[in-house]
This record gives sequence, structure tokens and C-alpha cells, in this order.
Amino acid sequence: MNTNDSPEYLERKRFFESLLTIFGRKPVLEALQDDSVKIHRLHLASSNRSDGIITEISQLAKAKGAEILYHDRQELSRISKNAKQDQGVAADLICSAYGNYQDFLNEPSRDNYQLLAVDSITNPQNLGMIIRSVCAGFVDGLILPEKGCAKLDALVIKASTGTLFRTRILRCKQLHKCLDDFRQHEENPADVYGLSSHAKNQLKDVPDNRANIFVLGNETHGVSEHVAERCNKMLAIPMNNDVESLNVAVTASLIAFRGQI
Repeated sequence: MNTNDSPEYLERKRFFESLLTIFGRKPVLEALQDDSVKIHRLHLASSNRSDGIITEISQLAKAKGAEILYHDRQELSRISKNAKQDQGVAADLICSAYGNYQDFLNEPSRDNYQLLAVDSITNPQNLGMIIRSVCAGFVDGLILPEKGCAKLDALVIKASTGTLFRTRILRCKQLHKCLDDFRQHEENPADVYGLSSHAKNQLKDVPDNRANIFVLGNETHGVSEHVAERCNKMLAIPMNNDVESLNVAVTASLIAFRGQI
């Protein structure tokens, strides 16, 4: 058997895919102060001065059983991927609900699931609020592309009010290819719907007895062309008083609680 197919390798791969790396002294400190947050490793620049916040971060990480590693600045910047803002601190957080979308597809008994997907949502506050709605609502997770969307940084964590660490987030490299996999799944193919203020079909008309993915587009330009081509239909939310559209995070809330209130 190929070692890359062994249960031990796959389990280890899933674990490392569940890690979310954050950076910056205050974001790392605030995350570690949350009792629900688990940490795998704390990365510190060896040039850091042992001031109050670095000491507190180290103590909290040690109390949570984290491995603490020291790096030169160049090596730390490769870990944080943001040399200008990491302030010599990065942390690998364990988010058990954070992983690759393929894991979700391969799980048994995934009938009639409901997912949200974001397409080039660039405002960190919007993304954080969307994550909060997904966590609180009645959908099964959020598909988050690695490219084109706001990064899961301190601003997103703050806007999500900590729910980021409890939300099922399905990572993918490119959203349109991910949607192809969901649509073409042999056992339970999904229908994909894009949200647009100009659509003729309405959100209320979508059946619940299907696997559905609802795509939220960019704050200014909406759903991208590549993604729109994968949508079975475009959907609108009816508006009164000549209001053209809602904030994307508000739209996410309406979808997350669809049929529940």
C-alpha cells in the first residue's frame, strides 16, 4: 500500500489541514485568551524582546500544551506569510471544523446538505459576519477559496466574534473547480445558486430536499463569470421601496436561517 494512502498518513494530513495560522501580537494573544481555542505551535522571532505581551503569549501557549519554536525573521515571515504585520509572532491554531472540501464530500450520509460559498468577498468584516451567520444558522458550512477572498486574519476573527473557531469551513483553491466537484458528485450532486439582485428567480423557491450551495459574490461586482457559469440558477431576494440590494453579510444571514423563522 502506498504510504500516502495509509490511515496514519491521511489522519496526519487531515490534522495539518485543520491548522489555521494567525499572526500579530494582539490577535494571537486574544485568541489564546479564549478558553475554547486550541493551539498546536507558537512561532516566535528569536529577536523578540521579552516584553509583557510576548511573555503572556508564551505563558498562555505553554499552559495549552503548545510547542514553542523560535525562528529568525526570514523563517518566521515564511510561516506567517506577512512579514510586515506579524510582529514576530505567529500561531498554528487547531480548528477541528476547518479543512479541505474534499473531506466533506467524502463523508457518508451527506444528503440534502446546505452550504454557503463566498466568491471574492474582500471585506474582512463582511467575511467575519458571514462566518458568524454560518455558525449560528442552519447551514452545514462555508466554502472558502484560498485566492480572491479576505484572509482569515485578526479583523475577520474579531468580526466573527470568535465563531471562526467553531464554524465548518471548507477550503478550496479555486471556487469554480470546487463547485464542479460538488455538482458532479456521483452519490449526491448539488445544485448551485448564485445571488444577484437582477435575477428573476427568488430564494424562497429553492427546494429543501436537495443538496444546495448558495454563492455570495463580491461586494461590488457580484458573482464572477467563471462561478456564474456553474450556477443552476441566479436568485434574488425581493426588495421594497426601490432598495436595490442588501449587504452581502445580511444576505448570508437570510440564507443561513432560511425556512426557520
